[in-house]
Amino acid sequence: MNTEIPLFQLDRIRKNFGGLLALDDVDLSLGEHEIVGILGPNGAGKSTLFNVISSICRPNAGDVYLQGKKITGKSPHVICQSGISRTFQLVKTFLSMTALENVMVGSIYGRGLRGNKARRKSLEALELVQLADKKDMVTSHMTLSDRRLLEVARALASKPLVTLLDEPMAGLNPSEIMKMLQVINRAREEKNVSILWVEHKVDAVFHLCDRVVVLDYGRKIADGTPEEIARNSRVIEAYLGKAPA
Repeated sequence: MNTEIPLFQLDRIRKNFGGLLALDDVDLSLGEHEIVGILGPNGAGKSTLFNVISSICRPNAGDVYLQGKKITGKSPHVICQSGISRTFQLVKTFLSMTALENVMVGSIYGRGLRGNKARRKSLEALELVQLADKKDMVTSHMTLSDRRLLEVARALASKPLVTLLDEPMAGLNPSEIMKMLQVINRAREEKNVSILWVEHKVDAVFHLCDRVVVLDYGRKIADGTPEEIARNSRVIEAYLGKAPA
């Protein structure tokens, strides 16, 4: 029997908003150096799941574990300092600050780096996402694509064990999507980061992810390789509707 403790784990997470059950006993695990995609129709609970993990909202039941330690309900800054960083579906960069200053927020407040070390780690993160040449640009002058990459750089600058990517390809064109795919893969390969990735672009998830989890009405309905998910009848029904009898 395999008794190895996952790097990251959710145990029967349940979240209610009044009478609405947004997450219903969701279990999920993530191993070291693994990319797991989370798919599901609109309203399936994907962003709520990320908000629970990052402690923006607390679950009504269930627990979150990192390296076997329970971190449920800790303050968001403690979650980040523990080793979980994230991006947002709606980009949340500091528009009046430069690209480098944005990323230094991650290195300073995420992992407590200071001075030249914080600057060096931030420049390394900008280099990874191919924004080093724009380090002095004020973020409000950057394109949506660059601001999404900047969020990834800021998340990586906190030296996370796990990074949560919340629809990083939303609003991007095909060439920008390919660049983001390269960045996500480099984050895993060069920074040894495990990634939990919510996305609507199914082909991109199938291309890069080791495993895929599918949510529907707050419940996990599938968990497997991209090949297994692609032929799963419950997943097909969730996206396309039940075929007439």
